[in-house]
Amino acid sequence: MRFTLRGPRLVDATTDLAVGDITIDNTRIEAVGDPLHDAGEVIDATDAIIMPGFIDVHTHGGGGFNLHTTDVEEIHSYLRWTAGTGVTSCLVAVVGVPNAIPREQLRTVVQAIEQTKRRERAIGAEPLGIHLEGPYINVARRGAHPPSWLRIPNEAETEDVLATAGGYLRLITLAPELPGAPAMIRRLVEAGVTVSIGHTDVDYEQALEAIQLGATHMTHCFNAMRPLHHRYPGPLAAVSDSPRVYGELINDGIHVHPALVRILVRFLGPQRTIIITDAQACAGMRGGTFEFAGQRVHVIDGAARLDDGTLAGSVLTMDLALRNMLKFTSVSLSNAVRMQTLNPAESIKVADRKGRLQAGYDADLVIMDRDLNLQATICHGAVTFATDQWRERVALLLPA
Repeated sequence: MRFTLRGPRLVDATTDLAVGDITIDNTRIEAVGDPLHDAGEVIDATDAIIMPGFIDVHTHGGGGFNLHTTDVEEIHSYLRWTAGTGVTSCLVAVVGVPNAIPREQLRTVVQAIEQTKRRERAIGAEPLGIHLEGPYINVARRGAHPPSWLRIPNEAETEDVLATAGGYLRLITLAPELPGAPAMIRRLVEAGVTVSIGHTDVDYEQALEAIQLGATHMTHCFNAMRPLHHRYPGPLAAVSDSPRVYGELINDGIHVHPALVRILVRFLGPQRTIIITDAQACAGMRGGTFEFAGQRVHVIDGAARLDDGTLAGSVLTMDLALRNMLKFTSVSLSNAVRMQTLNPAESIKVADRKGRLQAGYDADLVIMDRDLNLQATICHGAVTFATDQWRERVALLLPA
């Protein structure tokens, strides 16, 4: 269907237009800015801010749904739920299993992605691929990952992982100091996978070596890694010194203190900071006990914790993460939006169609009110979430 959202403020990584139109033709953005003579169905959006849909490259679930699963319907349920937080596309995170690689979980994600591709109309966020967080991580920085999940990289297993992921492995978190990691990094980069330094005890020099091999991403900066030190700067300093590397931030104010959020944004700039949720199934919920790959996770004072108190991901949603960035720092709305749209798209190599309000790009939009409260989400031109007020406005766009 062809329609125009008339008169909103339009904000993306490079533009902040006080008033403009955005026209959608089926699944693509047709035009941005001046009104078209033939605008199709016109929807009043003069009280709204429209930005590209959020891209969460590091999430484990939400709304009661786990992404590390062997139930393909659980993934689809998550994708429908997360659209209600402004996410229009994401990576599906897979973690470890005891004493093996997680073949069944990887195959389940492949099945979910391929089923989504066959749909004529989006019903939720688009799964862009797989994020494999581990099992090739350092036991000393394992966080909520049990030791039985962890493995040492080797050539045959790298090929096994790539084959099982069916071409959908887009991001992998690994510790570059592990034996066999350099060869694994080279092979993954050759296969087009974004390699992320994370859950690591790597020092500054080793981190630079991994970056020279092709690592271009860092998993949840500050968390599960050697900290900054004035004589032993560690991996964060190596990333700061490397202009091609992006760094993730769990922007809930719990994993990283707001003062350190400000420091990280100064280190990397808005051009290299990527906001993530690292959310668990309990994201978006007020409390309770949930499961993370066979472990109990409790929601306590806005944090997700294991029985021993270890942080186990977050309960953060991307709409809240945006408001937090503006609360914690002095960045512009355009730069805050960049961290949740264009930067993740660039890091996982989908920026040719995701992350901008630009003609020819996927029609993935977040519609917010002037206080940055989510009002509607559009995925590939389909309304996948709307408040009651916005359901009335977009009634003609909803499925019959």
